[in-house]
Amino acid sequence: MFDLNDYFYFVHVVEKKGFSAAARALGIPKSRVSRHISTLEQRLEVKLFQRTSRQFKITDYGQLFYRHAKAMMDEMALAEASILNKKETISGRVVISCSVGVAQFAIQALVVKFLSANPKIELIQQVTNQSIDLVSSGVDLAIRGHAKPLPDSSIVQRHLATVSWQLFASPRYLEKLGSIKTPEDLNHAKSLNVGWQPKGSHWILQNQDSIQKKVVYDSIYSSDDMSSLKSAATNGLGVTNLPSYVCRQELDSGALIHVLPNWNAGRAQLSLLAPSRHGQSLAVQTFKNYLLKNIDDYITQ
Repeated sequence: MFDLNDYFYFVHVVEKKGFSAAARALGIPKSRVSRHISTLEQRLEVKLFQRTSRQFKITDYGQLFYRHAKAMMDEMALAEASILNKKETISGRVVISCSVGVAQFAIQALVVKFLSANPKIELIQQVTNQSIDLVSSGVDLAIRGHAKPLPDSSIVQRHLATVSWQLFASPRYLEKLGSIKTPEDLNHAKSLNVGWQPKGSHWILQNQDSIQKKVVYDSIYSSDDMSSLKSAATNGLGVTNLPSYVCRQELDSGALIHVLPNWNAGRAQLSLLAPSRHGQSLAVQTFKNYLLKNIDDYITQ
């Protein structure tokens, strides 16, 4: 017999990554959660989870079932919200995922303004530079930066913005280099790089006429943390290649100077990802639309 509670508990187990965690979050005995999942598996005649005393993993059947179960639960929440929101402001929870750089520099102010305008929405932000599975992580929306097109998948993708990566350095370091008028003047400059894995020892710079120049650098510091690289550049350690919006405040204060402003050191895309077009709550739809409409104001120079 169809039981919505089975779906409800199943979704919580997936999103909390375990039976015990789901039970604690719901404030109920673990045995009740296990009973509903067992009933569901018996009815479907498949295993939704592989579980031992040390390991918990959702099966392929579980992943497929989660997409539909989550959509159904979201539709139920949306149905209730559609009535409640006729009487009051939009409410609900939105789980988003993004990189450290995006969280710190691209959407920090945007999030503050959104939450100020929507005080009954709870925003949960998962910040990581690692790729995650949106479904098993319970993420409603993810912001991803990428230089190449993302692979086709069941994940829904929307373009947010095109981001220019450019070179920045402190006035003190540029004094050491002397006059920088062409890309060749930067050869063997000290470089502060995003990412710890070796990616070559040069920048490919491109101007508005699509002319490209190769600049060989001497790498002295690599980090996944853009804030650390910006601090190193501000303190005169070298030239860093960062998204233009990351250094906005330092450019305004004069702590950093835009090196070769007519040349960019790469372009990347920011995309908004979602597990599905269907079943999004009104809160998720509201935040998604806010991002699509306003993010350009926060990341363009």
